[in-house]
Amino acid sequence: MTKTIKNIRTNILKITYKAKSSHIGSCLSIVEILTTLYNKVLKKRDRFILSKGHAALALYCTLYEKKFISSQILNSFGSDKTILMNHVSHKVKGVEFSTGSLGHGLPVSVGKALKFKINNEKNKVFVLISDGELNEGTTWESLMFASHHKLENLIIIIDYNKIQSMDFVNKVVNIEPLKDKLRSFGCNVFQVDGHNESSLKKILLKKNNKKPKIIIANTTKGKGVSFMENNNLWHYKSPNLKELEIALKEIKKNYA
Repeated sequence: MTKTIKNIRTNILKITYKAKSSHIGSCLSIVEILTTLYNKVLKKRDRFILSKGHAALALYCTLYEKKFISSQILNSFGSDKTILMNHVSHKVKGVEFSTGSLGHGLPVSVGKALKFKINNEKNKVFVLISDGELNEGTTWESLMFASHHKLENLIIIIDYNKIQSMDFVNKVVNIEPLKDKLRSFGCNVFQVDGHNESSLKKILLKKNNKKPKIIIANTTKGKGVSFMENNNLWHYKSPNLKELEIALKEIKKNYA
């Protein structure tokens, strides 16, 4: 999937530059997670919700690779009257639920998983949340509810890039020991390199047993571009032309 990952990262960079949009670091941190889900894991009956809706462009670029949307639509991002809003929109083919304000995607995913369980449907629900969302009360309420109802058809992926909107996570609200906390809520919890597709696939497909599954995916914000990695400036700013050219060269070299 190296070519697909390269294409997605390249499009994220080019379109962010063109649209003068934000959240490029958040988009780059989840590319391998999305490509693994869409190429190796998700089945037609399954559902996927990107709760960290500010990383919309990463999902749109993935949907383009999977031919859900056209090149024309993808390149309309940031333009007037585009359906590709800066936060994920259900108006886009292949998008299950509109997200933006953090803490909404997991409660909806829990509801869908419960509905499938009640109706004895085999559908699984995958939801990708940010580490910043672990500051939201709805996240922990949803975990309690999911655990109580033994929603083994619910798979939660945490994009643990260690940085949220204003600073490093451990400086805003320290969430460690994260794995122990999540286990105490009655969930099966795994840790994985969020940029390793084979490891992600193995854990995502691992058989679950009477508990929600949570995958702590250790990632790097701004992954693939050295001057963007672990730099929270790239939660907000877009690259200028010189920065774009340097970034594209790095992507070309790193994903040859």
